[in-house]
Amino acid sequence: MKFESFLKSIVKIENLPLPAETSQFKMSPPYRADLIKLQAERIKKARKSAVMALFYPNQEGETYLILILRKTYKGVHSAQVGFPGGKLEANETNQQAALRETEEEIGVKQQTVTVLKALTEMYIPSSNFYVKPFIGIVKTTPEFIKQDTEVDSLLEINLDHFLSDTVITTKIVTLANGLEVSVPAYNLNSHLVWGATAMMLSEVKDLLKASFK
Repeated sequence: MKFESFLKSIVKIENLPLPAETSQFKMSPPYRADLIKLQAERIKKARKSAVMALFYPNQEGETYLILILRKTYKGVHSAQVGFPGGKLEANETNQQAALRETEEEIGVKQQTVTVLKALTEMYIPSSNFYVKPFIGIVKTTPEFIKQDTEVDSLLEINLDHFLSDTVITTKIVTLANGLEVSVPAYNLNSHLVWGATAMMLSEVKDLLKASFK
């Protein structure tokens, strides 16, 4: 989709209701509901973070979404695909954190990003974070600069590719108890995206499709 057409449709998104869990559950691992119940007390003390689903035009004027592949490290999100973002600093709002972390991780200046909509907050049991996602746009092709200490590579996802139903697949995940389960996933640029990121992407996808009607 050309970015000019994308901009004309995306303005509708501000007044659209959030599909929330209806969208998220489409890409939810089957064990999530039980896991959330078990984590009830831990959730009360969850840390806060924020991420940005950032859309932009490439050099040919086509609409793209930027995702990141995190570095391999000793942590629960090691070598996983996600949005640029991170934890809130003292006296910082969710939106401020999403913009700051986006600049730090991929080099897109905060003042160039227009935030269009806040999405449904999501709890991530593995890291004990409540994550607030946002949809944002930049109107010119960004000069990405990845944060080498945090980001292994940048994944530029064509919007039409993302919106296609052909990218929905499954992934076998091994749980802590050794049990293997099949979870829904997106196959984006040959990377399997599952878990919280896939659930947030599902809400983004449903909102975009509603705005294009």
